[in-house]
Amino acid sequence: MARDEGLVLRLRCHLPAAPPAVFRALTDPGELARWWGPDGFTIPSVRSDLRSGGAYRITMRPPEGAPFHLAGEFLDVEPPGRLRYTFRWEEPDPEDRETVVTLALRASAGASTELTLTQEGFATERRRALHEEGWTQSLGKLEKLLLPG
Repeated sequence: MARDEGLVLRLRCHLPAAPPAVFRALTDPGELARWWGPDGFTIPSVRSDLRSGGAYRITMRPPEGAPFHLAGEFLDVEPPGRLRYTFRWEEPDPEDRETVVTLALRASAGASTELTLTQEGFATERRRALHEEGWTQSLGKLEKLLLPG
């Protein structure tokens, strides 16, 4: 069944580090906890079995309110160029359903990396837009984390 293109999120950014360092920041629980989530969120816990078929679970805490969780399964783990996994909220909004995230890394000029993110399978445009905002803020934090010095 074909998916509506409007329900796919695509983002591209350039990060100031080589693909191996970016891949590590995307997959190492300690690194991930430093940049994951929208502005103001903290990440008290990241559990990850980084292998195809392995599971992960991230606890997110908003600036105000109770923590909540997202979880999924790694579908493809190909360091340092590709990571693909399912993404589902454990306490879902009625408009949520499991999506699939693909992160592709490509070496770029000056020891930097072009990251292309695709997240597919959103049920509503409202949820796609919410994820776009969250990813944009998260990737901005990742970029700052990777800056030299």
